[in-house]
Amino acid sequence: MFIEYATFCERVDSLLHRIDGVCRTVGRDPAEITLLPVTKTHPAAAAEYVLRHGLAAVGENRVQEGIEKRALVPGPLRWELIGHLQSNKARLAATHFDRIQSVDSEKLLTALDRAAAELGKKLPVLLQINAGHDPAKFGAEPAAAPGLLEFALGRPHLQVDGLMTIAPLSPDPAVAQRTFAHLRLIRDGLTARFGVPLRELSMGMTGDLETAVAEGSTLLRIGSALFGPRD
Repeated sequence: MFIEYATFCERVDSLLHRIDGVCRTVGRDPAEITLLPVTKTHPAAAAEYVLRHGLAAVGENRVQEGIEKRALVPGPLRWELIGHLQSNKARLAATHFDRIQSVDSEKLLTALDRAAAELGKKLPVLLQINAGHDPAKFGAEPAAAPGLLEFALGRPHLQVDGLMTIAPLSPDPAVAQRTFAHLRLIRDGLTARFGVPLRELSMGMTGDLETAVAEGSTLLRIGSALFGPRD
């Protein structure tokens, strides 16, 4: 049985309290940080709860799952794709998602740009960087980030909002800390080199959100702390 709406609201409040606590400690403004509820594998009710609460967006890992849920939850809710995207699904993703966070290759950038052009829209994207050098994770290698950004900035129907990473799974919190600090440094270097703001740093999930906030995250992808364990 899925959680009650009241339980979801309590969990949102608890998460915001955690975020506020870290921000006080490190001297950040909590308003700089967006909570992105991740609804993957959960029923459409999860997205409906997000909409009812007044949060702006949800994150989904799979294109088809997101499309099916979006059809069931009409309303002013933005849908972000955070899972790996193959270029042959670029048109579907560009049609049904408001931002793609997992863009990690020139091939995918080209496919998304073409799809956005055909749809007559400018598609916001994040560039996924494997800042933790984790062979189990998708994302461009850090050394390839300048070339990838330069290529992305040349796609007229794409808007690069920032960067995304996933920390390697490790019991050592220093691993996540190094990964998130590395992404921030990559972003700062790219901003200086290309003169673009790259405001979004999408990094941090339920288990490492405090570390992510301390290292500069602007977007926390939170699933289990809001909805419970995935099926």
